[in-house]
Order: sequence, then structure tokens, then C-alpha cells
Amino acid sequence: MPKKSPSKSSLKPYAIGAGVAAAAALLAFASYTATKPADRADGTPASASAQASGEPEAGVYPELEKLARREAGDGLAVGRADAPVVLIEYADFKCGYCGKFARDTEPELIRQYVEKGVLRIEWRNFPIFGEESEAAARAAWAAGQQGRFWEFHRAAYAEGAKDQGFGKDRLTALAKEAGVPDLGRFTRDLDGDAALKAVSRDQQEGYGLGTTSTPSFLINGRPIAGAQPLETFTAAIDAAAGAAGAAGAAGASGAAGAGR
Repeated sequence: MPKKSPSKSSLKPYAIGAGVAAAAALLAFASYTATKPADRADGTPASASAQASGEPEAGVYPELEKLARREAGDGLAVGRADAPVVLIEYADFKCGYCGKFARDTEPELIRQYVEKGVLRIEWRNFPIFGEESEAAARAAWAAGQQGRFWEFHRAAYAEGAKDQGFGKDRLTALAKEAGVPDLGRFTRDLDGDAALKAVSRDQQEGYGLGTTSTPSFLINGRPIAGAQPLETFTAAIDAAAGAAGAAGAAGASGAAGAGR
């Protein structure tokens, strides 16, 4: 999982606020960059305990939880805008481990959590492997403007797809495969300023977190790095959902008490 620092002077850190919690989260992303930690001697995946403690508040940073956009019309998100848990994914279409997550883990998270209204997944374009990565990111955004981002995402992450590259003709072919209805608009959007700004916004957010590798994730403010096993994500989502439910119950109880 190669690392790459910002190569453009325009990529300035995204302002997420100050404080000890935010600083700790930055260190978590910067220091934990292994794509898949080695399993323990007893065969238990190291990531299951290291990345997703059963304690609802373990490893959660409120400053990072605020990065969930929850925009109802976001074409690069799936799930209810008011879902109790938001998973933010920073990824690159040329990243093999991102593809592994997209093929092996994400569909199961959608089935188990998104379809039940528990989880929302918000994509962030984080191209770090050069010009073709950036072109693929803009193309994915362009497909999203016509409601076909996830179909493009599926096609671009199909087994062996990245080996064919992401030149202009290939991106158009992927758009066709994804069922993008207006390819002329797709091409215009791909090359337009709005696509550049949207991708840059996501990049700035990722770099501001200290993210140097893909895929990286936030689950209600809890950082997870790399294409971890499914169990790592389900543990984190379950803990976040439990914490959100407890907070909601406490709020309702407080409101009821105040009304007496």
C-alpha cells in the first residue's frame, strides 16, 4: 500500500478544529498505515481488537465525527442521510486494496446495515497514484452527477479492471458499462471545474487528517486504516450504533424530564 504525500501546493490541510482529541486522531491515521496487520499467534485477526474495540467510545474522536456531510442529494453516498452511523471512505480507484474492500466487504455492509437504515456510506475521492487516479476520481464524480456513481464504482473495481488503466477511452467505456445515460455530459463534467473542485475538496479533507494511504475510513469518528476483515467493520458499526442509540435514549429521557 504505497504512500504519497501531497504533490500540489494547492492541497492545504482541511480545517477540522483543534484539541487533544483531533490531534490523537491525526496520529492514528499517520502511524497506522499497514493495509492488513498480521494475525495473532492464535489465529485471531489482530485488526479485530486493535481497530474496533467493543467499547462504544473507544477510539472515537468527536472532531472527526463532524466530517460526515449527510447531504441528501449526495450522489457519492448510499444510505439514509439520517442514519445513526456514517462510514466515510477515502479511496483511490487504482488502489488494489480499495478494490478488495469494494468487492469483498462493502456489499456485505450494504446488505447488513445500509439496507436496514443503520449505516450511510460516504465516498471521498482520494487519488494518490498520479494522473490516471485523478482522472478516475473526476470520472466517478461525473457519473455521480447522473446517479450512476455506485455502478461506475462497481465497474472500476471489478477484478482486473485497474490493470486496464484509466485513460480517457477506458473511462468512457466504464461509464457505458455503468449505464451513464448522457455520455456527452459525462465527458463535459469529467473535464469541468466542478469535478476538479469536488475532488480537491475530498483530497484536502483526507490530507488534513494525516491520511497517507488507501483505503482509510472513519466510522462515526473512529479511524480504521486498510482493507481490514469484515469483522473489524461490523464491530465498529455495532459499537457506533449502540452509542448513537444510547445517546438518543438519554436525550429523550432528558427532554421528558424537563417537560415535567
